[in-house]
Amino acid sequence: MATVNEWIKAEHAAGYLERADRIPHRAEGEATLLELLPPATARVLDLGSGDGRLLAKVLQHLRHATGVAVDFSPTMLDRLQQRFDAHPGLSIVEHNFDYALPQLGSFDAVVSSFAIHHCTHERKCELYEEVFSLLAPGGVFCNLEHVASPTFKLHVDFLSSIGYTPETEDPSNKLLDVETQLQWLRSIGFEDVDCFWKWRELALISGTKPTKIS
Repeated sequence: MATVNEWIKAEHAAGYLERADRIPHRAEGEATLLELLPPATARVLDLGSGDGRLLAKVLQHLRHATGVAVDFSPTMLDRLQQRFDAHPGLSIVEHNFDYALPQLGSFDAVVSSFAIHHCTHERKCELYEEVFSLLAPGGVFCNLEHVASPTFKLHVDFLSSIGYTPETEDPSNKLLDVETQLQWLRSIGFEDVDCFWKWRELALISGTKPTKIS
């Protein structure tokens, strides 16, 4: 599995931000994610925050909550600083989650949006285990993700729908099917695991940490 990750490059990050609002049906997935967050959520971790688009929506939805944004792209970190400069309840952490997450405390919710698929499959599973350990009992993990299509034709059709071809798609992508990732979450110990929303290769997978760990 290639380990290419173009997101350290300013031009790659800027190109994504220029088209981010035009990703088809993205708002539907984000709205479903917000529905899954418990109303009492007080502390949120956003993995691969980008410019803070998702975390801003979460904090607007949960006005009493505080947040931690994690990213490693210099471009994205600059955008995060600009967006949340005046937000007293938010911390920004520079970290590449190709490597184990640092000690960040406990969270009621961990969210991510189109980021974890840049990790190798082995690292994805490790990261899900780390998320489980960071969640408070009853906490929820919501990953709005780019996933693999079951056939190459469907993959090509998806790429065409967002203006790409197999030759021009992001070389950083390491796509994995939904079911494998759901199985991982269940085996780690998450409950109520499901794919709560999907459009082609965009999917929202989620699970909850049990209130009592057996």
